[in-house]
Amino acid sequence: MANPQTKILALDLGTQTGFALQSHNGVITSGTQSFKPQRFEGGGMRFLRFQRWLEEIKGANQSIGEIIFEEVRSHKGVDASHIYGGLWAILGSWCEANQIPFKGVPVATIKKFATGKGNANKPAMIKAMVARGYSPADDNEADALALLHWAMETGG
Repeated sequence: MANPQTKILALDLGTQTGFALQSHNGVITSGTQSFKPQRFEGGGMRFLRFQRWLEEIKGANQSIGEIIFEEVRSHKGVDASHIYGGLWAILGSWCEANQIPFKGVPVATIKKFATGKGNANKPAMIKAMVARGYSPADDNEADALALLHWAMETGG
């Protein structure tokens, strides 16, 4: 079990990033944040907005003890791969600069923990989190919640 004094932030990185945060008192908040480029923005703006978002979370939560993220090893498309890689680079450098430990967890590990199947589909992940009492808006939020529970229950 993770230390109850440690705030854990779980992230499902992507254009629509899912997040779940366990606070010091055990309260879990979750949701999604869009990093889709807006009209007239350059391609790098999504990464700058992601970095600013991390700063906002850190500021609102005083301290984050660790960050865990879904470690994706394969993407169906080139764009998704580039976006994930850019977000991962920003996350890694931001964590290093802020001295916050971070760790990637393989997708199959999260899916198997949540559903019993390492290749579970998106609806199965959402269903698993609904069974735990959540109402995830989409699979990104469901994945972040599953990742957070994996960390809390296995010691991550």
